[in-house]
Amino acid sequence: MLGFGKKKPDDPVAGQQAVEAQEVSTAFQKGITALRDFIAPSSLEFNGNNFRIGTRFARTYYVYGYPRQVYTGWLSGMVNLDEVIDLSMIVQPVDSQVVLNNLRKKVSQLQAGIQIDSEKGRVRDPGKEAAIQDAEEMRDKLQVGEERFFRFGFYFTIYAGSDEELEFISHKVESMLGQQLVYSKAATAQQEQGLNSVIPQFVDQLQIYRNMNTAALSTSFPFTSADLTQENGILYGINMHNSGLVIFDRFSLENGNSVVFAKSGAGKSFMVKLEALRSMMFGTEIFIIDPENEYQKMCDAVGGAYVRLSLNSSTRINPFDLPQVVDDEEADNALRSNLITLHGLFRLMMGGAQAQMLQTGLTMAPALNPVEEADLDAALIETYAKAGITNDPLTHGSMPPTIHDLYDTLLHMGSTGPQLAQRLRKYTSGTFAGIFSQPSNINVNNSMVVFNIRDLEDELRPVAMYIVLNFIWNKTKADKKRRLLIVDEAWQLMRFEDSANFMFSLAKRARKYNLGLTTVTQDVEDFMASRMGRAIVANASVQILLKQSVSAVDVLSDVFKLTEEEKKRLSQFPIGQGLFFAGQNHVHIQVIASPTEASLISPNPEAEEVLENEDIDETETGEEDELETQDQPASAVQQASPPSQQPGGV
Repeated sequence: MLGFGKKKPDDPVAGQQAVEAQEVSTAFQKGITALRDFIAPSSLEFNGNNFRIGTRFARTYYVYGYPRQVYTGWLSGMVNLDEVIDLSMIVQPVDSQVVLNNLRKKVSQLQAGIQIDSEKGRVRDPGKEAAIQDAEEMRDKLQVGEERFFRFGFYFTIYAGSDEELEFISHKVESMLGQQLVYSKAATAQQEQGLNSVIPQFVDQLQIYRNMNTAALSTSFPFTSADLTQENGILYGINMHNSGLVIFDRFSLENGNSVVFAKSGAGKSFMVKLEALRSMMFGTEIFIIDPENEYQKMCDAVGGAYVRLSLNSSTRINPFDLPQVVDDEEADNALRSNLITLHGLFRLMMGGAQAQMLQTGLTMAPALNPVEEADLDAALIETYAKAGITNDPLTHGSMPPTIHDLYDTLLHMGSTGPQLAQRLRKYTSGTFAGIFSQPSNINVNNSMVVFNIRDLEDELRPVAMYIVLNFIWNKTKADKKRRLLIVDEAWQLMRFEDSANFMFSLAKRARKYNLGLTTVTQDVEDFMASRMGRAIVANASVQILLKQSVSAVDVLSDVFKLTEEEKKRLSQFPIGQGLFFAGQNHVHIQVIASPTEASLISPNPEAEEVLENEDIDETETGEEDELETQDQPASAVQQASPPSQQPGGV
């Protein structure tokens, strides 16, 4: 009899260990974070015409209607819109033979329809005739291989922080497209399918197409963002809209003037220095009026001339100097033009500046009345005549007079001459004597000249800026080289009517002499409160707005017609970022500099070391308006061609 032995039972301890190991393995697998866990939102909630992704609201649209003709760049307005929008384009090629057969049938139907309308005496239908014309043109191009045919689907998803903001942005986008006869519609009850069609997973669950040929399809090229890149010019920074380079020549516009507005510490001085340094590389001469000793390091680095103006310095500038012009017409008017400038200067010296100081409680000197104006004019002409200088250009080479000579002339005149002489005496033998009352002893012949006026008294500083500007203007008229004139803290000149008028005159006439005026200020309210200040802004083809104080945003918004988003960002820009306006175009720009450039223009000796360790990281380098950035290539990019008209879909 055969028997079978019983199976030995498993070891209970080993079984328990196996179960525990399996549980640990399962728990470990559950704890592994996959890539999709990083990119997946915390939640998704789909509604009829919108959905929520995490804490954000969103809505997907599809485009269903296009005009008969579309234009190159019609999508650029939407691409450059300062909102968060995802775009999706589906392009499916269609066999040309299939299209030719369909077009042949379509043309036959349209021609038959026109013939029937004609037989029944109906009014002709221009739409049918245009359709036949488009179809025949398409057949010809398809037949010879000049064009191809495609099915084009265009979807986009708009994101916002709230339901109200979503409605506002949606209306703005629909209106923008509708102005170009491009009609869009929310994917009602298909928001999930719309989201799947927009995100980059190569699916199209909406399948709403429009037939387009090659030319029409090319107009929807999406990388047509706001661009300020030229073949010639200097690198200003990075275009934050598309990460492109802003390479621009300010002299290519109607004038080469620019204005720079920024609060203290926003990086305006750094940007202006960088522009000056790069302009010098292309042979542009630089003149700078430096009221705060910010430009000495850069000037010394490039071997420029640094002129210190103070009551203790030996530097002398004579406001009676005449320009050595070559142009016959300019030579005939040289004396008359300088007399007009001197009128403004002496009004500033003998009354204008003090009149502006009434609010401080200081003694106010009366402004010049008409009789005094006439006597001053006669005295100026007589003073030049005593020096042998008349309207004849041949006499303009004589030694010009000085304020001492004008003082003597006024002192021996009748009427109001002696009183005017007394008001002028502090510039001849009084507190301010010497600096502007003696013959000029500077012969500036350098690619960069900086006039430092920091050590001048506050009352004398506007007078000094006026005289220096006139000196530079006379040199500019002598030879029409390409030059930049940088006036830092220009609000000091805009406080006084005569100096403001002179600045405005420079802004208007600078283009004729190949001069670009750069006006830099941090006191936006004072500058824009002046009628001449607004006129100077209007005569500047380039405007740069860096970070502003909250009180200045409304003023600038009114002048530059900023959008709500631009107004919001203007007071929140990090150091070195701002809005760059050039003509009718403007972009959000990030100023960049190489470590070498930063070491030349930054007052902080550790700037270069910081730049080597950080990417585009804006940090304040001291009490001056500085920033530190990384080096970027400065290769020129071909400027976009002008918009061209292309036929739309069939």
